[in-house]
Amino acid sequence: MKLGIVGLPNVGKSTLFNAITKAGAESANFPFCTIEPNVGVVDVADERLTKLGAMYNTKKITPAQIEFVDIAGLVKGASEGAGLGNKFLSHIREVDAIVYVVRCFVNDNIIHVDGSVDPLRDIDTINLELILADIETATKRIDKIKKVVNGGGADLQTQKEYELLSKILELLKQEKPARTLKLKEEEQKIVDGFFLITSKPIIYVANTSDTIDDFQRGNLEKMKEIAASEGAELISLCAKTEEELINMPPEDREMFKQELGIDCSGLDKLIRASYHLLGLISFITAGEKEVRAWTIKRGTLAPQAAGKIHTDFERGFIRADVVKYDDLISLGDYNLCKEKGKIISAGKDYVVQDGDIMLFKFNV
Repeated sequence: MKLGIVGLPNVGKSTLFNAITKAGAESANFPFCTIEPNVGVVDVADERLTKLGAMYNTKKITPAQIEFVDIAGLVKGASEGAGLGNKFLSHIREVDAIVYVVRCFVNDNIIHVDGSVDPLRDIDTINLELILADIETATKRIDKIKKVVNGGGADLQTQKEYELLSKILELLKQEKPARTLKLKEEEQKIVDGFFLITSKPIIYVANTSDTIDDFQRGNLEKMKEIAASEGAELISLCAKTEEELINMPPEDREMFKQELGIDCSGLDKLIRASYHLLGLISFITAGEKEVRAWTIKRGTLAPQAAGKIHTDFERGFIRADVVKYDDLISLGDYNLCKEKGKIISAGKDYVVQDGDIMLFKFNV
Protein backbone atom coordinates (compact mmCIF):
# COMPACT_ATOMS: atom_id res chain seq x y z
CA MET A 1 0.00 0.00 0.00
CA LYS A 2 1.33 3.40 -0.99
CA LEU A 3 0.05 6.65 0.55
CA GLY A 4 0.97 10.04 -0.92
CA ILE A 5 1.30 12.94 1.52
CA VAL A 6 0.26 16.20 -0.17
CA GLY A 7 -0.71 19.75 0.69
CA LEU A 8 0.26 23.35 0.14
CA PRO A 9 3.84 24.40 0.98
CA ASN A 10 4.63 24.91 4.67
CA VAL A 11 1.66 23.02 6.10
CA GLY A 12 3.78 20.38 7.86
CA LYS A 13 3.91 17.60 5.26
CA SER A 14 7.61 16.83 5.67
CA THR A 15 7.40 17.26 9.44
CA LEU A 16 4.67 14.62 9.52
CA PHE A 17 6.63 12.40 7.12
CA ASN A 18 9.69 12.63 9.39
CA ALA A 19 7.59 11.76 12.42
CA ILE A 20 6.00 8.65 10.94
CA THR A 21 8.98 7.29 9.02
CA LYS A 22 12.02 8.61 10.93
CA ALA A 23 13.47 9.09 7.44
CA GLY A 24 14.80 12.58 8.04
CA ALA A 25 13.17 14.28 5.04
CA GLU A 26 14.21 17.92 4.81
CA SER A 27 11.74 20.36 6.33
CA ALA A 28 12.24 24.09 5.84
CA ASN A 29 10.31 27.33 5.92
CA PHE A 30 10.10 28.03 2.19
CA PRO A 31 7.98 26.66 -0.68
CA PHE A 32 9.11 23.62 -2.70
CA CYS A 33 11.60 22.44 -0.10
CA THR A 34 10.52 18.95 -1.16
CA ILE A 35 11.19 18.63 -4.88
CA GLU A 36 11.77 14.95 -5.53
CA PRO A 37 9.40 12.86 -3.40
CA ASN A 38 10.82 11.35 -0.21
CA VAL A 39 9.82 7.73 0.33
CA GLY A 40 9.67 5.84 3.62
CA VAL A 41 8.41 2.33 4.39
CA VAL A 42 6.97 1.68 7.85
CA ASP A 43 5.85 -1.49 9.60
CA VAL A 44 2.22 -1.83 10.63
CA ALA A 45 2.32 -2.41 14.38
CA ASP A 46 0.40 -5.61 15.24
CA GLU A 47 0.74 -7.10 18.71
CA ARG A 48 -0.81 -10.35 17.43
CA LEU A 49 2.42 -11.11 15.59
CA THR A 50 4.52 -10.65 18.72
CA LYS A 51 2.31 -13.03 20.73
CA LEU A 52 2.31 -15.63 17.97
CA GLY A 53 6.07 -15.27 17.57
CA ALA A 54 6.52 -16.12 21.25
CA MET A 55 4.11 -19.05 20.98
CA TYR A 56 5.91 -20.55 17.97
CA ASN A 57 9.39 -19.50 19.10
CA THR A 58 9.69 -18.13 15.57
CA LYS A 59 12.92 -17.05 13.93
CA LYS A 60 11.37 -14.14 12.04
CA ILE A 61 8.41 -11.78 12.42
CA THR A 62 7.30 -9.92 9.27
CA PRO A 63 4.59 -7.28 9.74
CA ALA A 64 2.56 -5.71 6.96
CA GLN A 65 4.08 -2.50 5.57
CA ILE A 66 2.91 0.85 4.24
CA GLU A 67 4.93 3.07 1.90
CA PHE A 68 4.62 6.81 2.51
CA VAL A 69 5.57 9.29 -0.21
CA ASP A 70 6.18 12.92 0.75
CA ILE A 71 5.24 14.82 -2.41
CA ALA A 72 6.23 18.41 -3.23
CA GLY A 73 3.92 21.22 -2.08
CA LEU A 74 1.13 22.12 -4.48
CA VAL A 75 0.18 25.70 -5.38
CA LYS A 76 -2.50 27.44 -7.43
CA GLY A 77 -1.90 26.85 -11.12
CA ALA A 78 -0.23 23.44 -10.63
CA SER A 79 -2.60 21.92 -13.20
CA GLU A 80 -1.14 24.37 -15.72
CA GLY A 81 2.45 23.73 -14.69
CA ALA A 82 2.87 26.33 -11.91
CA GLY A 83 5.31 25.48 -9.14
CA LEU A 84 6.31 21.89 -9.70
CA GLY A 85 2.94 21.29 -11.40
CA ASN A 86 3.26 18.40 -13.80
CA LYS A 87 5.93 16.68 -11.71
CA PHE A 88 3.65 16.87 -8.67
CA LEU A 89 0.71 15.43 -10.61
CA SER A 90 2.73 12.52 -12.00
CA HIS A 91 3.88 11.53 -8.50
CA ILE A 92 0.37 11.69 -7.05
CA ARG A 93 -1.10 9.45 -9.76
CA GLU A 94 1.03 6.55 -8.52
CA VAL A 95 -0.38 6.25 -4.97
CA ASP A 96 -3.28 4.15 -3.64
CA ALA A 97 -4.67 6.89 -1.43
CA ILE A 98 -3.92 10.56 -0.80
CA VAL A 99 -3.18 12.07 2.60
CA TYR A 100 -4.13 15.77 2.53
CA VAL A 101 -2.19 17.61 5.23
CA VAL A 102 -4.12 20.79 6.04
CA ARG A 103 -2.67 23.49 8.25
CA CYS A 104 -4.94 24.48 11.14
CA PHE A 105 -2.37 26.07 13.48
CA VAL A 106 -1.45 29.77 13.48
CA ASN A 107 2.25 30.63 13.78
CA ASP A 108 3.54 34.01 12.61
CA ASN A 109 7.04 32.57 12.28
CA ILE A 110 5.94 30.08 9.61
CA ILE A 111 4.77 31.76 6.42
CA HIS A 112 1.65 30.67 4.57
CA VAL A 113 1.77 30.93 0.77
CA ASP A 114 -1.61 32.72 0.78
CA GLY A 115 -0.76 35.04 3.66
CA SER A 116 -3.22 33.63 6.22
CA VAL A 117 -4.34 30.32 7.72
CA ASP A 118 -7.64 29.09 6.27
CA PRO A 119 -7.97 25.28 6.16
CA LEU A 120 -11.15 25.26 4.06
CA ARG A 121 -9.60 27.56 1.45
CA ASP A 122 -6.53 25.32 1.32
CA ILE A 123 -8.70 22.24 0.73
CA ASP A 124 -10.50 24.09 -2.07
CA THR A 125 -7.17 25.08 -3.64
CA ILE A 126 -5.87 21.51 -3.66
CA ASN A 127 -9.16 20.04 -4.87
CA LEU A 128 -9.50 22.57 -7.67
CA GLU A 129 -6.02 21.94 -9.05
CA LEU A 130 -6.55 18.18 -9.03
CA ILE A 131 -10.00 18.61 -10.58
CA LEU A 132 -8.55 20.74 -13.38
CA ALA A 133 -5.92 18.10 -14.05
CA ASP A 134 -8.62 15.41 -14.20
CA ILE A 135 -10.76 17.51 -16.56
CA GLU A 136 -7.85 17.54 -18.98
CA THR A 137 -7.35 13.76 -18.61
CA ALA A 138 -11.05 12.95 -19.01
CA THR A 139 -11.49 15.30 -21.98
CA LYS A 140 -8.57 13.73 -23.86
CA ARG A 141 -9.94 10.24 -23.26
CA ILE A 142 -13.47 11.19 -24.34
CA ASP A 143 -12.18 12.84 -27.50
CA LYS A 144 -10.29 9.64 -28.34
CA ILE A 145 -13.38 7.41 -28.24
CA LYS A 146 -16.12 9.88 -29.18
CA LYS A 147 -15.96 9.20 -32.93
CA VAL A 148 -16.24 5.44 -32.42
CA VAL A 149 -19.23 5.84 -30.08
CA ASN A 150 -21.03 8.38 -32.28
CA GLY A 151 -20.39 6.23 -35.34
CA GLY A 152 -22.13 3.27 -33.68
CA GLY A 153 -19.07 1.04 -33.86
CA ALA A 154 -18.29 0.95 -30.12
CA ASP A 155 -18.41 -2.32 -28.19
CA LEU A 156 -20.18 -2.49 -24.81
CA GLN A 157 -16.97 -1.77 -22.85
CA THR A 158 -16.17 1.36 -24.90
CA GLN A 159 -19.79 2.53 -24.65
CA LYS A 160 -19.70 2.10 -20.86
CA GLU A 161 -16.39 3.98 -20.64
CA TYR A 162 -17.85 6.86 -22.64
CA GLU A 163 -20.96 7.06 -20.44
CA LEU A 164 -18.92 7.01 -17.22
CA LEU A 165 -16.41 9.56 -18.50
CA SER A 166 -19.26 11.88 -19.53
CA LYS A 167 -20.78 11.64 -16.03
CA ILE A 168 -17.43 12.25 -14.39
CA LEU A 169 -16.58 15.18 -16.64
CA GLU A 170 -19.92 16.83 -15.81
CA LEU A 171 -19.18 16.37 -12.10
CA LEU A 172 -15.65 17.76 -12.43
CA LYS A 173 -16.95 20.85 -14.24
CA GLN A 174 -19.12 21.48 -11.19
CA GLU A 175 -15.81 21.49 -9.21
CA LYS A 176 -16.67 18.22 -7.47
CA PRO A 177 -14.06 15.42 -7.23
CA ALA A 178 -14.69 12.17 -9.10
CA ARG A 179 -14.76 10.19 -5.82
CA THR A 180 -18.16 11.79 -4.97
CA LEU A 181 -19.82 9.92 -7.85
CA LYS A 182 -21.74 6.89 -6.53
CA LEU A 183 -20.64 3.85 -8.54
CA LYS A 184 -21.39 0.13 -8.65
CA GLU A 185 -18.46 -2.24 -8.13
CA GLU A 186 -18.09 -3.04 -11.84
CA GLU A 187 -18.27 0.66 -12.70
CA GLN A 188 -15.56 1.46 -10.15
CA LYS A 189 -13.24 -1.06 -11.81
CA ILE A 190 -13.68 0.75 -15.13
CA VAL A 191 -13.11 4.17 -13.53
CA ASP A 192 -9.94 2.89 -11.81
CA GLY A 193 -8.54 2.34 -15.30
CA PHE A 194 -8.86 6.08 -16.06
CA PHE A 195 -6.19 6.90 -13.39
CA LEU A 196 -8.03 10.03 -12.27
CA ILE A 197 -6.46 11.76 -9.28
CA THR A 198 -9.76 12.89 -7.72
CA SER A 199 -11.14 9.34 -7.76
CA LYS A 200 -8.50 8.27 -5.24
CA PRO A 201 -9.55 7.78 -1.59
CA ILE A 202 -8.66 10.64 0.75
CA ILE A 203 -7.47 10.97 4.34
CA TYR A 204 -7.58 14.55 5.61
CA VAL A 205 -4.98 15.28 8.29
CA ALA A 206 -5.67 18.42 10.28
CA ASN A 207 -2.26 19.62 11.48
CA THR A 208 -3.04 21.44 14.71
CA SER A 209 -1.03 22.97 17.51
CA ASP A 210 -0.55 20.83 20.63
CA THR A 211 -3.36 22.81 22.30
CA ILE A 212 -6.61 23.12 20.33
CA ASP A 213 -8.15 26.62 20.47
CA ASP A 214 -11.60 27.76 19.27
CA PHE A 215 -10.27 28.70 15.81
CA GLN A 216 -8.91 25.21 15.26
CA ARG A 217 -11.93 23.52 16.88
CA GLY A 218 -14.30 25.35 14.52
CA ASN A 219 -12.27 24.40 11.47
CA LEU A 220 -12.11 20.76 12.57
CA GLU A 221 -15.93 20.64 12.68
CA LYS A 222 -16.13 22.04 9.14
CA MET A 223 -13.50 19.56 7.94
CA LYS A 224 -15.57 16.72 9.41
CA GLU A 225 -18.48 17.81 7.23
CA ILE A 226 -16.28 17.87 4.11
CA ALA A 227 -14.84 14.43 4.86
CA ALA A 228 -18.29 12.96 5.50
CA SER A 229 -19.65 14.36 2.22
CA GLU A 230 -16.80 12.71 0.26
CA GLY A 231 -16.64 9.40 2.12
CA ALA A 232 -13.14 10.43 3.27
CA GLU A 233 -11.36 9.91 6.59
CA LEU A 234 -10.32 12.73 8.94
CA ILE A 235 -7.72 12.64 11.70
CA SER A 236 -6.17 15.46 13.70
CA LEU A 237 -2.67 15.61 15.14
CA CYS A 238 0.20 17.97 15.86
CA ALA A 239 2.95 17.02 13.41
CA LYS A 240 5.59 18.97 15.35
CA THR A 241 4.76 17.16 18.59
CA GLU A 242 4.75 13.81 16.76
CA GLU A 243 8.24 14.59 15.42
CA GLU A 244 9.49 15.57 18.88
CA LEU A 245 8.05 12.40 20.41
CA ILE A 246 9.65 10.08 17.88
CA ASN A 247 13.10 11.53 18.65
CA MET A 248 12.77 11.00 22.42
CA PRO A 249 14.08 7.98 24.34
CA PRO A 250 11.20 5.47 24.78
CA GLU A 251 10.87 6.04 28.53
CA ASP A 252 10.62 9.85 28.11
CA ARG A 253 8.24 9.44 25.17
CA GLU A 254 5.66 7.52 27.19
CA MET A 255 5.79 10.02 30.05
CA PHE A 256 5.42 12.97 27.66
CA LYS A 257 2.49 11.28 25.87
CA GLN A 258 0.72 10.86 29.20
CA GLU A 259 1.28 14.53 30.04
CA LEU A 260 -0.22 15.59 26.70
CA GLY A 261 -3.04 13.04 26.87
CA ILE A 262 -1.87 11.28 23.67
CA ASP A 263 -3.02 7.65 23.68
CA CYS A 264 -2.38 6.89 20.00
CA SER A 265 0.51 7.98 17.76
CA GLY A 266 -0.04 9.87 14.51
CA LEU A 267 1.28 6.85 12.61
CA ASP A 268 -1.23 4.52 14.27
CA LYS A 269 -4.04 6.98 13.49
CA LEU A 270 -2.98 7.11 9.84
CA ILE A 271 -2.70 3.34 9.54
CA ARG A 272 -6.12 2.77 11.09
CA ALA A 273 -7.67 5.40 8.85
CA SER A 274 -6.03 3.98 5.72
CA TYR A 275 -7.10 0.39 6.49
CA HIS A 276 -10.67 1.55 7.13
CA LEU A 277 -10.74 3.79 4.06
CA LEU A 278 -9.39 1.16 1.70
CA GLY A 279 -11.30 -1.72 3.27
CA LEU A 280 -8.19 -3.67 4.23
CA ILE A 281 -7.65 -6.50 6.72
CA SER A 282 -4.75 -8.83 7.56
CA PHE A 283 -4.54 -12.60 7.69
CA ILE A 284 -1.56 -14.36 9.26
CA THR A 285 0.70 -17.29 8.47
CA ALA A 286 2.52 -18.67 11.49
CA GLY A 287 5.22 -21.23 12.18
CA GLU A 288 8.70 -21.70 13.59
CA LYS A 289 10.36 -20.18 10.50
CA GLU A 290 8.21 -17.05 10.28
CA VAL A 291 5.12 -15.30 11.57
CA ARG A 292 3.84 -12.93 8.92
CA ALA A 293 0.89 -10.60 8.28
CA TRP A 294 -0.58 -10.34 4.78
CA THR A 295 -2.76 -7.39 3.78
CA ILE A 296 -5.83 -8.06 1.64
CA LYS A 297 -9.13 -6.39 0.75
CA ARG A 298 -12.06 -7.18 3.02
CA GLY A 299 -14.20 -9.81 1.26
CA THR A 300 -11.25 -11.63 -0.33
CA LEU A 301 -11.81 -15.35 -0.86
CA ALA A 302 -9.33 -17.98 0.37
CA PRO A 303 -7.75 -18.77 -3.06
CA GLN A 304 -7.05 -15.08 -3.75
CA ALA A 305 -5.59 -14.68 -0.25
CA ALA A 306 -3.31 -17.63 -1.03
CA GLY A 307 -2.27 -15.81 -4.20
CA LYS A 308 -0.86 -12.98 -2.07
CA ILE A 309 1.79 -15.43 -0.90
CA HIS A 310 2.48 -17.01 -4.29
CA THR A 311 0.56 -17.32 -7.55
CA ASP A 312 1.06 -21.12 -7.43
CA PHE A 313 -0.87 -21.19 -4.14
CA GLU A 314 -3.89 -19.64 -5.85
CA ARG A 315 -3.57 -21.64 -9.07
CA GLY A 316 -3.37 -24.99 -7.27
CA PHE A 317 -5.55 -24.10 -4.26
CA ILE A 318 -7.17 -27.13 -2.59
CA ARG A 319 -8.22 -25.81 0.81
CA ALA A 320 -6.97 -23.85 3.82
CA ASP A 321 -6.83 -24.82 7.48
CA VAL A 322 -8.05 -21.78 9.42
CA VAL A 323 -7.95 -21.00 13.12
CA LYS A 324 -9.11 -17.74 14.67
CA TYR A 325 -6.39 -15.75 16.44
CA ASP A 326 -8.42 -15.46 19.67
CA ASP A 327 -9.01 -19.22 19.76
CA LEU A 328 -5.32 -20.03 19.29
CA ILE A 329 -4.22 -17.53 21.94
CA SER A 330 -6.93 -18.72 24.35
CA LEU A 331 -6.03 -22.42 24.03
CA GLY A 332 -2.32 -21.75 23.61
CA ASP A 333 -1.57 -24.64 21.26
CA TYR A 334 -2.39 -25.41 17.60
CA ASN A 335 -2.89 -29.15 18.22
CA LEU A 336 -5.23 -28.42 21.13
CA CYS A 337 -7.25 -26.21 18.76
CA LYS A 338 -7.54 -29.26 16.48
CA GLU A 339 -8.78 -31.42 19.34
CA LYS A 340 -11.35 -28.79 20.33
CA GLY A 341 -12.64 -28.42 16.76
CA LYS A 342 -11.44 -24.84 16.44
CA ILE A 343 -9.68 -25.39 13.10
CA ILE A 344 -11.94 -25.29 10.05
CA SER A 345 -11.23 -26.60 6.56
CA ALA A 346 -11.97 -23.65 4.27
CA GLY A 347 -12.81 -24.15 0.61
CA LYS A 348 -12.74 -21.85 -2.40
CA ASP A 349 -15.79 -19.87 -1.27
CA TYR A 350 -14.45 -19.06 2.20
CA VAL A 351 -14.27 -15.31 2.91
CA VAL A 352 -11.09 -14.52 4.84
CA GLN A 353 -11.57 -12.62 8.11
CA ASP A 354 -9.20 -10.24 9.87
CA GLY A 355 -6.81 -12.18 12.11
CA ASP A 356 -7.40 -15.56 10.47
CA ILE A 357 -4.33 -17.78 10.86
CA MET A 358 -4.14 -19.80 7.67
CA LEU A 359 -2.27 -22.85 6.38
CA PHE A 360 -2.83 -23.37 2.66
CA LYS A 361 -2.97 -26.74 0.90
CA PHE A 362 -2.27 -26.63 -2.83
CA ASN A 363 -1.15 -28.76 -5.74
CA VAL A 364 0.38 -27.62 -9.05
